[in-house]
Amino acid sequence: MANTGINSPVAEDGAPLVGIVMGSDSDWPVMKLAAEALEEFGIPYEAQVVSAHRMPEDMIAYGREAHARGLKAIIAGAGGAAHLPGMLASVTPLPVIGVPVPLKYLDGMDSLLSIVQMPAGVPVATVSIGGARNAGLLAVRMLATGESELAASLRAQLLDFAKDLRETAIRKGEALQEARA
Repeated sequence: MANTGINSPVAEDGAPLVGIVMGSDSDWPVMKLAAEALEEFGIPYEAQVVSAHRMPEDMIAYGREAHARGLKAIIAGAGGAAHLPGMLASVTPLPVIGVPVPLKYLDGMDSLLSIVQMPAGVPVATVSIGGARNAGLLAVRMLATGESELAASLRAQLLDFAKDLRETAIRKGEALQEARA
């Protein structure tokens, strides 16, 4: 496969746990939010351009080899026809999280419908249009299942994360009440 990687941290042993793929580097401004979420939890990832339409053989190879390379989940962002998440899901046993990337026309609604309307037997978890951050957080939650040391650590971090979200919401509510007084 061609080296289409975007700079990304990997584990000390060089093995990423999550693959972030997109149809074009123009999708990176959206997809980097998934990378940032993974980085917040110390999850090693790889980020690559793997176009379903311009490089279908590479895309199929990526999906088929992902598990053997140690990936635990794939986050796939696509705009327009948005075939990348579904096609990857059809060739990998790993969970695939689809991110509808908004484009100039239709504001990502076409991507959303393309990703969410998968045939029976080929599931793709789908987040909101442009929701790459939630895709990253969903991947963290997937990695937090099980009894491994990593899973336990991630569960603890996710509980702290939820506590921080609550405290932020409370502060915003208090600020609103003060502004109205």
